[in-house]
Amino acid sequence: MERDKIVAIVNDFLVNEFEVDGEEISNEANLKNTLGLDSLDYIDMVVVIESNFGVKLGEADFKKMVTFNDFYTTIENKIAEKNA
Repeated sequence: MERDKIVAIVNDFLVNEFEVDGEEISNEANLKNTLGLDSLDYIDMVVVIESNFGVKLGEADFKKMVTFNDFYTTIENKIAEKNA
């Protein structure tokens, strides 16, 4: 899957499912500060990512993510691993 498509899908569900202001989403924006999600929201996000991309993100994955760019790259890498 192309990165542009991953970014579009992620941004769409963040805005529509998690009520994140689309204006605040940028590659270098701080993921945790911008999302402001609690632990239950992260569980919901894992489910949404799995249903959209067929990959699972774990706690260790989220701990490594600082920016939205990191988030997109992690999903992109998980998809590549799955398809390898």
